[in-house]
Amino acid sequence: MKEKLLQQFIEVFGEGGEIQSYFAPGRVNLIGEHTDYNGGHVFPCALTIGTYAVARKNNDKTLRFYSTNFEQLGIITSSVDGLIKVKEDDWANYPKGVIWTLKQKGYEINQGMDVLYHGTIPNSSGLSSSASIEVLTGFILNDLFGFNIDMVQMSLFSQFAENKFIGVNCGIMDQFAIAMGKQDHAIFLDTSNLEYEYAPVKLQNAKIVIANSNKKRGLGESKYNERRSECEKALSDLQGIISIHALGELSEEEFEANKHIIADKIHAKRAKHAVYENQRTIKAVEALKANDIKEFGLLMNASHVSLRDDYEVTGIELDTLVEAAWQQTGVIGSRMTGAGFGGCTVSIVETDYVDTFIDQVGRIYEEKIGYKADFYVVDIGNGPSRI
Repeated sequence: MKEKLLQQFIEVFGEGGEIQSYFAPGRVNLIGEHTDYNGGHVFPCALTIGTYAVARKNNDKTLRFYSTNFEQLGIITSSVDGLIKVKEDDWANYPKGVIWTLKQKGYEINQGMDVLYHGTIPNSSGLSSSASIEVLTGFILNDLFGFNIDMVQMSLFSQFAENKFIGVNCGIMDQFAIAMGKQDHAIFLDTSNLEYEYAPVKLQNAKIVIANSNKKRGLGESKYNERRSECEKALSDLQGIISIHALGELSEEEFEANKHIIADKIHAKRAKHAVYENQRTIKAVEALKANDIKEFGLLMNASHVSLRDDYEVTGIELDTLVEAAWQQTGVIGSRMTGAGFGGCTVSIVETDYVDTFIDQVGRIYEEKIGYKADFYVVDIGNGPSRI
């Protein structure tokens, strides 16, 4: 892969200068969905699929971006000065946003770069191709310009870029999971204070299988910001009688005792998901530590039901994949993952049944939806690196 991309880089940008190669993973969240902007816990892991890049500084102030995944767009150029989001720049707004953020934070970037990207994450699948590009770009800047920014801070800068430059009001989970990934471990992260611990994911005779619905989704155009706003309104109502800063601070019992104060029934449903999903995540990590993979799977299933019924972010594609998965022999648990409205599901499937699972769920999905899903048997990998 490295040699092939180096050759492509030279074909696109020409020879010369000090050229470096990099990789940053994608991520999948095992449980804890739409909790990260509600001050709750999440449990993501980095994947061995992700985004590769080849980069070098150049001798002017021009940024030149090229993606093998969007060859039809050619080289997208910009200046390091006066960076703004431009619709025509498409995917390149993500690396531009990170460069803009670092300049906003006082880091001196007075030289341009030539960067070729190659993603092995399906676009718009919900496996965080955008966050992977953001964190990777930050890692490249760190390396080429010697900024010495730690990766927790880099994840925060990447989130800032997504919030303020791209305009998607996302939480910290995606960027943090990618920046801090550790092989064979998931990250139990408290998004209210960024305290985290690595939990070994010992699936014994089981595999993580991701199913991509192939229904494209874009966070900015989806109802993601709407859901966040609904939760904020529910929180505001609750703050009238209880002293909390985030929905993630509540237990199920505290929520049930006070939910009557939430004026809008829809907002109450959204808040219920945020509270209960946070508690499910805490219980799921405890189950994993106790080697109770069956209980972990049941909590995954319950997570999907809540995302479908209380948070209403699944849709027929994701529901079809998950409900087909629940019917299969050897399935320990299955749920949608990511923001929803399309994207992917994550299932834990006993190794002996993986092939049958893919065949059967794929057949059911295509018959009902009319087009194919793609399946990936994935491993848990490390965070960004120079390769």
